[in-house]
Amino acid sequence: MANLKFQPLPGFRDFAPQEFALRSYLFNTWRKVAHRYGFVEWEAPTVEPTELYLKKSGGELPTQLFRFQDQGERDITLRPELTASLGRMVASYQMDYAKPLKWFEIGSCFRYEKPQKGRLREFVQFNADILGDAGEGSDAELIALAIDCMREFGFTSADFVVRISDRDVWTGYALQHGVPEDRVGDFLAIIDKFERDRPEVSQKKLDVFGLKREDLEAFILNPPAGCSPRYDAVYAELAARGLAEYVKLDLYVVRGLAYYTGLVFEIFDKGHGLRAVAGGGRYNGLVSTISDGSVDMPATGFAMGDAVIAHLIDECPAARALRDAALKPNVCDVCMVLAAPEMRERMLALASALRDAGLRVDLPLAPAKMANQLKRADKIGATYALIIGAEFPELELKKMSTRESVKTNIEGLMEELLPDAE
Repeated sequence: MANLKFQPLPGFRDFAPQEFALRSYLFNTWRKVAHRYGFVEWEAPTVEPTELYLKKSGGELPTQLFRFQDQGERDITLRPELTASLGRMVASYQMDYAKPLKWFEIGSCFRYEKPQKGRLREFVQFNADILGDAGEGSDAELIALAIDCMREFGFTSADFVVRISDRDVWTGYALQHGVPEDRVGDFLAIIDKFERDRPEVSQKKLDVFGLKREDLEAFILNPPAGCSPRYDAVYAELAARGLAEYVKLDLYVVRGLAYYTGLVFEIFDKGHGLRAVAGGGRYNGLVSTISDGSVDMPATGFAMGDAVIAHLIDECPAARALRDAALKPNVCDVCMVLAAPEMRERMLALASALRDAGLRVDLPLAPAKMANQLKRADKIGATYALIIGAEFPELELKKMSTRESVKTNIEGLMEELLPDAE
C-alpha cells in the first residue's frame, strides 16, 4: 500500500476487491444457512437514539459508544450491536408477522475500543434471533443454526466448541450464598471476567460478597447434575439432530450484557487463540423494556462477527481451502480478445448479445496487443477467451483452464456457451 496522507481511521477497514470478495463469501454463507432454517432478513438504521442502548445494556458497552450530538441537538449513537434495534422494531411490527419470528441481519456495528486481532471499531455481525417463543426448542434451533454456520465454513468438532451456560444457575448460587438480590448483576459481572482476570483480582472483587474464588471455581468445574434443566433439554434436542459433539455445559460463560435472562452460549476455537467467534442467549425482558411494557415477547438470539471468523478460517486448513476455492478469481465468463481492430463494432455488438443472454463479458476498452489481452483474460479468471479476427464471423473460442481452442461461428458460439438455451 502506498504511503498516502489519508488512511482509514484506527479500527476501520478498506475493502479492496479481494477483501470485498471475502466479505461477500462470509455474507453468502450466513444467508444460505439462515434461509435453510427458515429465517428472513431485516435491517435497521445505523444510527439510533443513545437512550436505546442505555435502557438495559450494562457491562462495558456504555463506555464504548460512538456517541455524538447531531445538528438537531439529538443525542445519537452509531449502533454498537443490533439486539436493541431489533427489540424496537419487533415492538412496532410484531403484529404483522406470524409467531415465532425468525429474523436475521448482516450489518456493520461500531464500538470505541482498542483495535486488536479479531476486535475492530467497525465490524460486521451476522445476527439471528427467534422471538415469540419461550421454550427450549427455540434455544436449540438457534444453537443448531450457529453450529451449521460453522460447519458450512468447513469447521468440524475438532475446531470449535459451543460453551453453553445458564445465568439462572448463577443467580440461584448468588442468592443462596448471601448476595443481595439488587447486587446479583454485579456478581454476574465478576463471573463474566472470571476466566480473564488474574486470581487475585477475582478474589478482591469477591471479597465484597464474602465469597472465595476457589469455591466458585470448584462449582464451575463440577456443577451439580441437573443444575440447569434448560441445558439438559437443549442438549437432548441437539443430540437428536446429531450435534451433541459440538456442545458442552460451561458455567464460565455468563455474557456481559445485562439484558440476558437465561440460557447463554459462546463459540470458541479449540486452539483458544481467538476471542469468542459468536455469542448470544435468551433475553426475554428486552422487548418489554424497550417498549415500556407495551409489548412483551420472549426472545433468544446470537451474533457472529466477521473479523474473528475470518481469522479462524485462516488458521483451519479445511475452512481455508473452501474459502480459497470460493474466492478464485472469476470476473467473467467470456473475455473478448480483439485481434483485428477494424472489427471493434462487431465485437461490441456480440458482447451486448452475450450480456443480454446473461453471460458476464469483459472486453478491451482500448487497442492492445493480442498477447496482453490473453494475459488479462487469464489474470481475471475468465472461463473463455473469445478471439475476434479479420475472418469474422468465424470466431475462435479458447477455454482458459485447458488452453484448448475451437473454431466456431456466432450460432455455434451460442450453443457452446448457452447449451440449455432454447
